[in-house]
Amino acid sequence: MANHDIEFTWLHIQYEEKSAFVETYGFSGNQGAVNLEGILIRPKGRPSDTLMIFMHPASTLQLLPVPRAAALHGTHVLCAASRYAKNDAALIMEKVLLDLGAYVRHAKDVLGYKKIVIVGWSGGGSLALFYQSQAENPTITHTPAGDAVDIRGAGLIPADALIFQAAHISRAQLLVDSIDPSIRRENDPDDRIRELDIYDPANPNQPPYSADFIAQYRKAQRARIDRIRGWVWETMEALKKRNTAELERGFVTHRTFADPRFIDPAIDPNDRKPRWSYLGNPETVNTGPVALGRFSTLRSWLSQWSIQDSRADGVACAAYIRVPFLAIENSADDAAPQPHTGMIYRAAASTDKTFHVIKGATHYYAGQPEQLAEAVTLQRRWLVTRGLLVE
Repeated sequence: MANHDIEFTWLHIQYEEKSAFVETYGFSGNQGAVNLEGILIRPKGRPSDTLMIFMHPASTLQLLPVPRAAALHGTHVLCAASRYAKNDAALIMEKVLLDLGAYVRHAKDVLGYKKIVIVGWSGGGSLALFYQSQAENPTITHTPAGDAVDIRGAGLIPADALIFQAAHISRAQLLVDSIDPSIRRENDPDDRIRELDIYDPANPNQPPYSADFIAQYRKAQRARIDRIRGWVWETMEALKKRNTAELERGFVTHRTFADPRFIDPAIDPNDRKPRWSYLGNPETVNTGPVALGRFSTLRSWLSQWSIQDSRADGVACAAYIRVPFLAIENSADDAAPQPHTGMIYRAAASTDKTFHVIKGATHYYAGQPEQLAEAVTLQRRWLVTRGLLVE
């Protein structure tokens, strides 16, 4: 498959939205409108009726290898950033659906594309499923915190196909699996239960972990999540009762990157590197600024991190999608847990669905040109077969 010369075009989309308070810094969202930025990547001299949209709730994707490689091989690609790009502290998943919907509508009405394929990579996987489920069967009128958000009346346009690639079930599921249960008190990260601290060399529980320890560990993780959730709801109710101008509050959650899968490769085994993660040394990440859910607002925590409240559950959403569905698992993925892709694939209601494993591929395909080429070729052939791309 020959490479094409590609061009990059900055894309700006604006749409009106009223909000009770400013939740994103700067121009975006504070003048009665939401402003979005995306990057169109297109092969020169190669028109297409089909656009692949890559979107992550909190990241920009134009620097990743897959979107660029897809364009190099002849596909039109849009890397779409949400209003929360590179800062998920105030992120509301329901509002990200509106952002993605604005891109899809612009692609069809302004750019003239006839067919849309949403590619859900990493955190974009559950977003893609959440979007498509609401586009096909819109139901949401409020966020989990009770704030009005009219997804049902937004007129979201369904995609023509979905690709779920190196992705996980949900941000909430990742957090409940990764939060450090050794924390006794939320405001004191140094006060820890040694027997539950997988990074403490004096912990009597060492890998390979026993089934009893994992069960105890998972139970303690869920208990910590439930305690945080209880505090979030109590604080929200307290703020409402005060009836003042204080409507929201930010907070820190310490030590949120302690999934025992990082330490013990026998747990949900795949080809990943032991004692490593897509963010580097997991022990360092556990206390660093980029770990899951480190900084959050009350409303955001309920919408994206609460396993009981977040609606962006990939398994639940997959049961409502009907379009062609391609699920790609990377066998050496060091971010998305190994069982997640299969769980999503089995849950998908699509009658046309495909599951494929790329052997040896890591989360980012870093330094893996063969695996990257396999992923892009697989995508194109799958779309061509379904009449969604023309060779």
